[in-house]
Amino acid sequence: MNASETTVIAEGLRKTFEAPGGGPLHAVNDVSMTIRAGELTAIVGPDGAGKTTLLRMMAGLLAPDAGRLQVLGSDVAVQPQAVQDRLGYMPQRFGLYEDLSVQENLDLYADLHGVPAAERGRRFARMLDMTDLARFTARPAGKLSGGMKQKLGLACTLVRSPDLLLLDEPSVGVDPLSRRDLWEIVRQLVDDENLSVVISTAYMDEAERCAQVFVMSAGRLLDAGTPAALRERARGLTFIASPPAGMPARDLQARLIDADESIIDAVPQGGAVHFIREPRATAGDVARLLGDIGCAPRPEALEDAFMMMLHQQRRQEAARAPAPRAASPARIVNDAAGGPVIVVRDLVRKFGDFTAVACTSFDVDRGEIFGLLGPNGAGKTTTFRMLCGLLPATSGRLEVAGFNLRTARAQARGHIGYVSQKFALYGNLTVRENLEFFGGAYGLRGQVLRERVTGSIEAFGLEPRAVSGLLPGGYKQRLAMAAGLLHQPDILFLDEPTSGIDPLARRAFWRTITALAQGGVTVIVTTHFMEEAEYCDRIAIQDAGKMLALGTPQQVREQAGGGRDTDMNQAFIAIVEQARTEGRRATAGAGT
Repeated sequence: MNASETTVIAEGLRKTFEAPGGGPLHAVNDVSMTIRAGELTAIVGPDGAGKTTLLRMMAGLLAPDAGRLQVLGSDVAVQPQAVQDRLGYMPQRFGLYEDLSVQENLDLYADLHGVPAAERGRRFARMLDMTDLARFTARPAGKLSGGMKQKLGLACTLVRSPDLLLLDEPSVGVDPLSRRDLWEIVRQLVDDENLSVVISTAYMDEAERCAQVFVMSAGRLLDAGTPAALRERARGLTFIASPPAGMPARDLQARLIDADESIIDAVPQGGAVHFIREPRATAGDVARLLGDIGCAPRPEALEDAFMMMLHQQRRQEAARAPAPRAASPARIVNDAAGGPVIVVRDLVRKFGDFTAVACTSFDVDRGEIFGLLGPNGAGKTTTFRMLCGLLPATSGRLEVAGFNLRTARAQARGHIGYVSQKFALYGNLTVRENLEFFGGAYGLRGQVLRERVTGSIEAFGLEPRAVSGLLPGGYKQRLAMAAGLLHQPDILFLDEPTSGIDPLARRAFWRTITALAQGGVTVIVTTHFMEEAEYCDRIAIQDAGKMLALGTPQQVREQAGGGRDTDMNQAFIAIVEQARTEGRRATAGAGT
């Protein structure tokens, strides 16, 4: 393959840092790859795999410690500026200026990149059209929804026309509608401009759309190929099982992933459970595990192959990654008390003339997992903050753990655990120091505090001396969960807890949630991973502050016009788009 057919050539690439607990950390370890020009290429892997480090080396922001890295025909170690002049790089936290308007951000980045004035009008018009931001050029960037901010970040990256675009998990923290829009933009760039794009992603369905996929773990390259070629690893090993009536799919999933080595992975989907059989296991091994529950073959997916690769790597290292569980035994709530643990009636929250939440009502029962879903800017975070007692309601009735949040907010908070979307612990403290601090804040002292902290560290597979701010995303979420559970709350609030973490970490995280619910803890969760709605007993979908759907995952799929096999992403998009279409019609009718 000649130079004009490639954008990136890496040979024996290595980058080493000092590990949080001391000693070397090989973030990228002897990686060799060739990335073809004019294609969409994905780099996938669990947290700490080295994806971001590799992209930063490609962008000329980090120098390799060993090996050779050629990007767009130039040696990055020798000519980093020559590479940077020809590529666009969008990191996970793109630096928008939130006090500046959309147009002012575009102007600023055009100035920084030296885009000639004669080219700006055409380039801006194309980017605004592709991102559907033309109507919002005067709006401050800080007032945009999460999805719109990501699209503006992409537009700013593309104010000049690069030869190579590097995207580091661009769809993290955005809803399915915004994620779809982002991918349509990227696909259009590849098709219309023959742009070469390298993207790291935690979504395997995104990697399925790429021409080439590189799978990394612990700094090493495990495999590479087309999605179809990688899927072959799982051929004949993927099945679907439906739990008996009355058993949540997540309970069957827990049974399977807690089983012996005959099952590699299991995940709820469509009210059933998709699982992967270990190649060395027999059909009889699986039948004994399932008992009276039958199973049937299903088509393999890229995520199946990905999970198999990680499983094989763990086995070769002779150490299974620790699966986090509840840091201490969940307090069993006495169901005899009766009644829901959360009551919401006609809840309204206004910010000036803007209504963020409009007349919302629902109940949540004890031990239930309740999902609160919606697009960016839908009002779900506002609802969530009111439920936690962090934001007062404008009007309506709101009771949590039997306490009225208008009159007894402090008492209610004693029964609540909270894990925020963004890592909210102290990054300069160690794992143990964070847990000791938050345990003390919850009123734990002496021997009880020491036992809870030690139990949390062991149960969540954490390194007590590690500096919290330097942990990979999945381990930060483990620590946040451990801190939120130290006082054994009755109700656990999780605000997009798995945003930005890989499928392996998400499985372990949800195994913990299932164990908590089985122990009687009520869980309220917001998420942009629609697959995670399958773990919930019921879900609510909000948009523009209004409740669009409320029911079991199956009831929501049926409301969207689909059946059991309907993808939850598709159901979510259908419900939101239908409501928005009806809203536009009503507005148009009122104006005539």
